[in-house]
Amino acid sequence: MIDPLTIRRWGYRTGFVALSGLIVFVHVLPFRLGASGLPGPDVLVLLTFAWVLRRPEYVPVWLIAPVMLAADLLLVRPPGLWAALTVLASEFLRSRGHLSAELPFPVEWLLVSGMLVAMGAANGVVLALAMVPLPGFGQLALQVVASVLAYPVLVAGSAWLLGVRPPVPGAADAGGQRP
Repeated sequence: MIDPLTIRRWGYRTGFVALSGLIVFVHVLPFRLGASGLPGPDVLVLLTFAWVLRRPEYVPVWLIAPVMLAADLLLVRPPGLWAALTVLASEFLRSRGHLSAELPFPVEWLLVSGMLVAMGAANGVVLALAMVPLPGFGQLALQVVASVLAYPVLVAGSAWLLGVRPPVPGAADAGGQRP
């Protein structure tokens, strides 16, 4: 018989891939909700960060990399650049996950905000070095601001709607193991 913990873990991994596919699908639809041209948040990166900080076993690096690479290809971004930046940032956050679990949410929000700013800056530098035409600095800054503001909403939705919450210290999981 399969361990219930394994079933739950693979269920969330499958859910992550399905949600990622849905996010990319909505992003490539030929209509825009706002006519103002304001960029929206990068929901896929925010979902990845929220899950990495709450339940890192649900989104291993071998799952993040192909999902983000597929998103790069489908969203017609430079292949692999945003995926590599997301993998690096998520692994940085994963390595500090034990520290952020003890800190209040505003500190986590600040950490994720710093990662989004660093990713945006690194993306801009690499694209500039490759002499790829860049969108305006204002557009990039607005997307980072939108992502920073959307992070708490996405974390709340992940926790309440999808049940992705950090493990409770001292509590046993479905397999009888302590986290």
